[in-house]
Amino acid sequence: MKDKTKLKIFGRLQRTPKEKWKKEEFSELEYEPTPVKELLTEMKDISELIIDLAYSAVLFDNEEIAEEVKYLDVRMDKLNYDIRMMAMMAARTKEDAEQLAGILQVAEAAESISNAAGDIINLLSKEKTKPILPKIFKQADEQLFRIKVSSNSKACNQKIGDLKVESETGMRIIAIRRGDCWIYNPQSDTIIEKDDWIITRGTNEGYEDLNKFLHGESKVLE
Repeated sequence: MKDKTKLKIFGRLQRTPKEKWKKEEFSELEYEPTPVKELLTEMKDISELIIDLAYSAVLFDNEEIAEEVKYLDVRMDKLNYDIRMMAMMAARTKEDAEQLAGILQVAEAAESISNAAGDIINLLSKEKTKPILPKIFKQADEQLFRIKVSSNSKACNQKIGDLKVESETGMRIIAIRRGDCWIYNPQSDTIIEKDDWIITRGTNEGYEDLNKFLHGESKVLE
């Protein structure tokens, strides 16, 4: 059985039942030993996704995408604490500490990226920059979109590869949020389920086709 340690963390962001985030003075987290490879891999995946989401939130003036950024920012904080706990519990000698120092530097750099994404979405509240940034970002050939899978969609319980999403629409699925869990860089054998939130990159034209299909408004991808 894995040892669990409760951590008191100051100023954590917590999600309410309505999927909003708020500051709380303290919250309790349970620490479970996790291989450092898994922790760093997830931090890398979050780092790659969170900046794209942050830019998209500003581009579309979209509070829902901004909420995803906040969610991932909090998840990154948790992973960073886990790595620090692992380092403190693992270091026994000076040599151990030197080896773990590099890991902590990588984790700190990943969290800095996450914090930068948080700074980007803060621009949504600044009236002076809101009218300008979307005009700049819309010049990009590809954009990020967020689509929820309807229970009426033919995509439910189907593999991404079988649906031929990328070849039919030009849209690339880069992540899936299923409840509070994320599937980063989903593969062709990843199965789509109802109520999944699909994060995809592509053109407006491809988005329109994929959006109709995932909402159940069309039976096939065109």
